[in-house]
Amino acid sequence: MSVINNAVLIRRELLTRVMRHLLSGDLEKELDRIPLEMRPRKGEPVRCCVYKDRAVIKYKLMAILGFNIADETDELTPLSEYYHMAAAGNSLREGILTVVDEACSACRKTSYQVSNMCRGCVARQCVNSCPKNAISIKYGKARIDNSICVNCGRCHQACPFHAVVYLPVPCEEVCPVGAINRNAGGVEEIDREKCIFCGKCINACPFGAVMEMTHLIHIFREISSDREVVALLAPAIWGQFGTEPGRIIQGFKMLGFNHVYEIASGAETTAREEARELADRMARGDSFMTSSCCPAYTNLVEKHIPSLKPFVSDTPTPMHFSAAEVRKRHPDGCIVVVSPCTAKRHEAFNDPMVDYTLSFEEYGAWLVASGIDLKTVDSAITETTPEKWARGFAVTGGVTNAIRRVDNNLASESKQIDGINKSSVRLLKSLPQNCDATFVEIMSCEGGCVGGCNVVSNSKIAAREVQKLIAES
Repeated sequence: MSVINNAVLIRRELLTRVMRHLLSGDLEKELDRIPLEMRPRKGEPVRCCVYKDRAVIKYKLMAILGFNIADETDELTPLSEYYHMAAAGNSLREGILTVVDEACSACRKTSYQVSNMCRGCVARQCVNSCPKNAISIKYGKARIDNSICVNCGRCHQACPFHAVVYLPVPCEEVCPVGAINRNAGGVEEIDREKCIFCGKCINACPFGAVMEMTHLIHIFREISSDREVVALLAPAIWGQFGTEPGRIIQGFKMLGFNHVYEIASGAETTAREEARELADRMARGDSFMTSSCCPAYTNLVEKHIPSLKPFVSDTPTPMHFSAAEVRKRHPDGCIVVVSPCTAKRHEAFNDPMVDYTLSFEEYGAWLVASGIDLKTVDSAITETTPEKWARGFAVTGGVTNAIRRVDNNLASESKQIDGINKSSVRLLKSLPQNCDATFVEIMSCEGGCVGGCNVVSNSKIAAREVQKLIAES
C-alpha cells in the first residue's frame, strides 16, 4: 500500500533530483552537490546534524545509482565516480535491496517496556503473569528486567491500564520470514538466503534506511541511444496517477519509450496455461494447486516452505510470457518492465527476456522531473489490447477469476491468501496437510499488486480504479 511520510518524500525527492539532472545533462557535475543543497550548513537537520543528514543522502543516492552500500571500499569516493561506473553498466546487482547503515541503528532491540501510565496497582497482574519473574515493583511502578525478559508479551496483555507497551523494530516486525536482523554494530542486515524480496521493509523503516538499487541510469542511457526501448506495463499501473490509461501510456512515449505493451497480454496466456494445468492436476488426483504469478510467494516457497513446492503451478508469470512475445517483435530492443514491487524487479533481473525494471514510483519521479502532468497530455494506446479480465491480475481474486473465465468448472472451490505476513506463512505451511480448496491464489501484498511497495496510490482506491476499467472496457 502506498505510504506517505517524510522518509518516502525524501526518497522521491532524490529520485526526482537525479532524473532532473540526467535530463539537463549535468548529473555528473551536480551529483555531489545534492546532499549539500538538500541540507545546507545553516539549515535545520532532520537527524543530529546536517553532516549526518548529508551522509545519509549520499548513500541513498548510491542506491539510486544502482549500488549496494556494502560495495563501498573508500569513503572518499565521490558520487560522480559512482555515476561513471553506473553509466558503464557496473552497478547492476541481484540483491535488489540495500541498507543505508548511516540511516540505521536508531531502533532499540524489540522489547516490552513499562510506560508512565503504570499506576502501581495492587493487583499487579503484570508481575503474576510473567513466567520468568522479570517484573518487579519499585518506587510504586512496575519495572521489567530486560536481561531476563523473553518478550512473551503476557504482561502487555495482562495490564488493565495498557501501561506495558510493545516496542518493535519496524523492519524486523514486518518481514514475514525473518530475513532482516541487526548485526553486532546495531545495523540491520538483509539475509539474501532468506529474503523473498517482498519489499515490506522498505516502507516500514521510519528512517528510510532500506533502499532499492535502481536501474534509472541504465534505462536513461538506453533511451539516449539509438536502441529501441520498450515499456512493459504491469496491470496495477492503471490504478495509479489518478488519470486514464491512455494518458499514462502517452507519458511513457513523452519520456522517450518507443513502444508500450501491457503485461496483461501475458496474463491471458498464464490464465489459459494455469487452467489447463489445474485440470490436469485434478485429473491425476492432486489435492490442490496454488498460483505462481507472485514472485515473492514463489520465493517464499523455494526458500522457506519446500513441502508446498509440489503444489505450486509450473506456469510462468504474465511478465515472462509478455516479455517473451515482445522479444520476438523487438529482438534487439531494450525491454523495461514497469513494476509495482521489488519482487518483480528481482524476477525481471533473473529473466533473460527482460533488460531492466522501472518502478511506478520512479516513473512518477521521472514525470515530475520532466515537467509532465499526465492529466493534461493527449491519450495514446498500447501496441496490443488484452482481454479486460486479464487486467484483473492486479487485484486479489483476479487470477482466480481469470481461470474461471477460461473454464467455469475450474477453481470452483478456491480461496485467496491476501498478503504474506507471519500469520499467513503459518497457514501456508499447513496447506500440504490440510487444504479445503482446489485452487489457492496467493498475493504477497494486501489487495494484490495494487498494494505493492512501489505504488503511488492508495491500494483500495487503485483496486476500485482497476475494477472500474475492467467493467468499462
